[in-house]
Amino acid sequence: MDDKELRKLLQELREEIKKSKAVDEKGRKLLNSLDKYIHDLLEIPENKPVQMHPTVVQRFREAREHFEVTHPGITANLSKLLNTLSTIGI
Repeated sequence: MDDKELRKLLQELREEIKKSKAVDEKGRKLLNSLDKYIHDLLEIPENKPVQMHPTVVQRFREAREHFEVTHPGITANLSKLLNTLSTIGI
């Protein structure tokens, strides 16, 4: 997978996060932190590869578990992203 595809997955996840509405307080905090992480990653110039810190990947996993039942769109996008990261060794 190239960096362009990874950026596309991040953008799709960010759009899904922005569409989400009813969440509990923990969910809101998770969404806000994920949105900030994704924003920061997408701000990296396109001529430089996106580097994911392991703690960011862990936050994505926590969010996937938290939203598994209530927000299937977010869960699906997080699963795609995490599978992709796993495939490339992150």
